Amino acid sequence: MRRIYFLVPEIATTKKIVDDLLLARIEERHIHVIAKRDTPLEDLPEANLLQKTDFIPAVQQGVALGGATGLLAGLVAVALPPASTVIAGGILLATTLAGASIGSWVGGMIGMTLGNRRIKEFEDKIEAGKLLVLADVPKDRVDEIEDRIRLHLPQVEVMQTEPRIPAFP
Repeated sequence: MRRIYFLVPEIATTKKIVDDLLLARIEERHIHVIAKRDTPLEDLPEANLLQKTDFIPAVQQGVALGGATGLLAGLVAVALPPASTVIAGGILLATTLAGASIGSWVGGMIGMTLGNRRIKEFEDKIEAGKLLVLADVPKDRVDEIEDRIRLHLPQVEVMQTEPRIPAFP
């Protein structure tokens, strides 16, 4: 799946685009709309906390950093004289899991307080009254979906979270 972002000037056009995406068999749970506070979205699928914050990336970073810290703490514990090599694997596993657990919890808490970094570049336009639509589409259908969006908004600029070209061809 690839998430695409695009701005729409008003609710009527957004409804037409969302209906067209639904007809293209993009499930409603994969379509998210972000608007200025107090803007009635009526029956449009509103973005939830996972789309509006950096919760998922922060949890991932917390797991990696906490796991690495726990592994390092386990290696230090094994190197100290009281620890025996018989239980070294258990110590390493326990400290790595504990570090990853604590890291994911702390990372998630921090991520909930931060706005989504990708959405920050659209904040001024959202505050000016435009609506930001996020759609998660299969990689092989991105061009088709972009063309469907352009039927309603010919001048739309569709942005994606990941590059079209692989980093290592």
